[in-house]
Amino acid sequence: MTTERFEVQRQIAAAPEKIFALLCDPAGHVAIDSSGMLQSAEGDAVRGTGDEFVVHMDRESLNDYPLGKYDVTVIITKFEQDALIEWTISGQVQPPIRHLYGYRLKASEGGTLVTSYYDWSEIEERYREAGIFPVIPEAGLRATLGILARNVE
Repeated sequence: MTTERFEVQRQIAAAPEKIFALLCDPAGHVAIDSSGMLQSAEGDAVRGTGDEFVVHMDRESLNDYPLGKYDVTVIITKFEQDALIEWTISGQVQPPIRHLYGYRLKASEGGTLVTSYYDWSEIEERYREAGIFPVIPEAGLRATLGILARNVE
């Protein structure tokens, strides 16, 4: 069976509230992106499930699929204040792909244990057959956690 979900963890020397605030800020997503695809974002900080914001993307950063520059709408699918944020995206590719990204935060001695995950187990078969998943490698999640730590510590 093929793995269709990555999870990585990192201890970060910052309070869950500080980390969660960055993850709720659309500009925060751009600031910690290790892929280079996220160029800028617009919208209000998220406050709950169903909230949305727009991210301006540049797929040329990955040079894997000829999308160039495009926009996606980030849709929050799970939200627990200072503990969990998860989202999917909707954009020019329709119907939406239904891959999920998220962070779980757990207060720990000296800061927060942060778990980042990427799950593409629910994508439609036609997207699976395209051979582009996972879009972000596990190493990309680890790199993003490093950038997150740099931004909040």
